[in-house]
Amino acid sequence: MSEKVVLAYSGGLDTSVAIRWIKEKYGMEVITLTADVGGDRDLGATQQKALDVGAIKALVVDAKKTFIEHFVFPVLQADAVYQGAYPLATALSRPLIAKLMTEAARSEGASAIAHGCTGKGNDQVRFDVAAAALAPHLKVVAPAREWGMTREETIAYAQKYGIPVPVTSASPYSIDENLWGRSVECGVLEDPWVEPPEDAFEWTRSPQDAPDQPHYVEIGFEKGIPTSLDGRRMDGVDLVREINGLAGKHGVGRIDHIEDRLVGIKSREVYEAPAAVVLLAAHKALEAMTLSRDQLRFKQMVAAEYADLVYNGLWFSSMHQDLAAYVQSSQRYVTGQVRLKLHKGSCTVVARRSPYSLYRHELATYEEGDLFDQSASPGFIQIWGLSVRVQAQAQPEESMADEGP
Repeated sequence: MSEKVVLAYSGGLDTSVAIRWIKEKYGMEVITLTADVGGDRDLGATQQKALDVGAIKALVVDAKKTFIEHFVFPVLQADAVYQGAYPLATALSRPLIAKLMTEAARSEGASAIAHGCTGKGNDQVRFDVAAAALAPHLKVVAPAREWGMTREETIAYAQKYGIPVPVTSASPYSIDENLWGRSVECGVLEDPWVEPPEDAFEWTRSPQDAPDQPHYVEIGFEKGIPTSLDGRRMDGVDLVREINGLAGKHGVGRIDHIEDRLVGIKSREVYEAPAAVVLLAAHKALEAMTLSRDQLRFKQMVAAEYADLVYNGLWFSSMHQDLAAYVQSSQRYVTGQVRLKLHKGSCTVVARRSPYSLYRHELATYEEGDLFDQSASPGFIQIWGLSVRVQAQAQPEESMADEGP
């Protein structure tokens, strides 16, 4: 009996070719697994396509709720954005898909899992390391980093064997979508001097074509989790989906980024992430009101570590558990509402409130009712600046006064 392998299947070029290639190269029976994490595709057609190409079984799993509640929202609570730009959409889906693959391999009696990642991308690391953490006994097959074909040769292979793919040499974008964002690469985008053409975008209008009138949204949070939109309580999947539509209509969510891949190369990536941009801005605004200065300062460092960890494929690690524990603790009082203005590609926080706000009008105001004791300031400044004054007196040659502008 032939060995079985569970292939993460998107219906795209590489994974479609991989079904036939694995059978030819390894003689393994291929079971495909397609995880529905909110991408815009016909899952029934994708399932049938896998069977038509040669899979012995095609599994489809609805993972949208799990994706949002157990992967996206914890990262939102962490404010994790890779290199200050990428909201980690694709990076977040990979550990979930890997988990589903290892579970399927166990239930289907497969000895291996497979993916369509190349040898120069990040996803190969995410899948392989997740599998090593969850099911170290499984082999990992990675056709696209083994077969040595260029993209054009892969397209030719597909055409030779009658494998339909939604890619041509004239329109060679590589696209990955889920509820948290859309990633686009390849083709003309590989030239960082070329502005992304409009056909690279699907979720967002060009800002110049967006409505002239701004649109306001109000997002409610409970312990750092978004739970309502404009006063309507919503589950995570529906909330993210609706904000994607609203913000995209106003041109919000386009990201053009040169990022550092884990394998050591720089890559030009184009993303659309309307809901991510809006929710991250709202969440940070609420944290600014409910966390102390020291909490905010330390959480910025945690956010950077968290983003690197997710990007680098270490979701199933002890380090992640440790960081996640701190993040959860930091969100105890991140509850309230934030109002944002969407207009011509911009997302601006315009109002925020919380029952746990550390902002106190009677301390901040310069008008009547000011309770801040300004007479305490000279003594505070005397103590605060004491070490600077002592050092300037004891070490005058090191004084900043001796240095030029």
